[in-house]
Amino acid sequence: MPPLILWFRRDLRLDDNPMLAAAAETGCPLIPVFIADDSVMGLGAAPRWRMGEGVAAFGKRLQAAGLRLILRRGAAQKVLTELTAETGARGVWWARLYDPASRSRDSKIKQALRARGHEARSFPGHLLVEPWQVATGQGGPYRVYTPFWRAVSARDGPSPCAMPSRLRGPERWPESDRLADWQLGAGMARGATVVARHARIGEVAAQARAEAFLSSAVRDYADARDLPAEAGTSRLSENLTLGEIGPRRLWARARMLMAVEPGHRGAETFARELVWREFAHHLMYHTPRLLSGNWRPEWDAFPWRGDSDDAELWRRGMTGEPFVDAGMREMYVTGTMHNRARMIVASYLTKHLLTDWRVGLKWFEDCLIDWDPASNAMGWQWVAGSGPDAAPYFRIFNPATQAEKFDKGARYRQRHIAELAREAGHEPGRAAQDFFRAVPRAWGLDPDAPYPAPIIDLAKGRARALKAYEGRSGG
Repeated sequence: MPPLILWFRRDLRLDDNPMLAAAAETGCPLIPVFIADDSVMGLGAAPRWRMGEGVAAFGKRLQAAGLRLILRRGAAQKVLTELTAETGARGVWWARLYDPASRSRDSKIKQALRARGHEARSFPGHLLVEPWQVATGQGGPYRVYTPFWRAVSARDGPSPCAMPSRLRGPERWPESDRLADWQLGAGMARGATVVARHARIGEVAAQARAEAFLSSAVRDYADARDLPAEAGTSRLSENLTLGEIGPRRLWARARMLMAVEPGHRGAETFARELVWREFAHHLMYHTPRLLSGNWRPEWDAFPWRGDSDDAELWRRGMTGEPFVDAGMREMYVTGTMHNRARMIVASYLTKHLLTDWRVGLKWFEDCLIDWDPASNAMGWQWVAGSGPDAAPYFRIFNPATQAEKFDKGARYRQRHIAELAREAGHEPGRAAQDFFRAVPRAWGLDPDAPYPAPIIDLAKGRARALKAYEGRSGG
């Protein structure tokens, strides 16, 4: 039988992988492939490093199942055309992605393969529900989260599929690149060693992380998720973005907990967060401008500041505003940032510093190992006020009052800011010290220097933001 080429992208798992399950049922020899095209090589430093680590782990997972992961670098259409010719494959299958660049690329590849007489099929798996399967009563896409949640949660949940019991490879394998030659981690420099201590890489680690959360911490998730000093979140965004665990498996488990214990606030809140991720991808699919332009066009005339010295201090975690700086420093040490801190640092940049949300979006794109194009863009626009479900612009998070409410005792701030720990009479912990080991040497940051003074008074920053808003709205 001619083999099937399985093109893996952000579905680096064997369990609950609809494409892999369907391919195994054909009985064909399977050739798994990962391609380092522009969508991979163009990633920011941290997500590109994390992709490389995920691909390495997935390769080992496939090897244990009797297959090999073939690595090729180049334009995906050219690589797949060459591979089908080399192997005599009957076709190429892949799991869908929903950003405009991937959709355009995949559509061209599908047409080119079919024109040559090859089978080309795409499968679900990255989302709970395909974007064209959920619509309002008028037939259009949802633009507000709450009714979207109701529509998705009212549907019969998608059932996850089991890992195939048997996977068959070809008699002869095509040649493969060496992953190390791609140097996917080069942009991280010395930061990779620091971040690696916090990453949980691969399908096995993702499943263990999910089990630990869903069997215990999920009970307190509704409240603990807002406390950055606590281990109250699942931290599964790192694994979901690369498909090391599927959303359908997590959704099924959350729904089971809700059925066994009606009123389980933690499980329902977790389910809502899965649907919030879903909402971002559906919005990206229906309104691609979400990724680079104001989702609400009326914000195009807003007088955002461009990049500046203030934005550079924000990037370096040196604004003098502890909750903001703690969040930024957490990101450099762990590759992720607590969700409450993400809202605070985004609000501070876009409101107190009046800086264009795209400045922050691009920096997160370079620094987050859980970077996701849809979630990143929607999160920034939601906070800035230019996106969907936005609160009024004049809702401006005050970092000081937010810290008092969600970080009583300053545990989170002192955990990540060495200067504050010393001021409080404590020896800075490893996370605080690792910040100075992870950031570029070119920044010239001194771990023994005093904590900087605030770059802007919070009241003045708020007043400036409100004045700008009133000018935009004609008020």
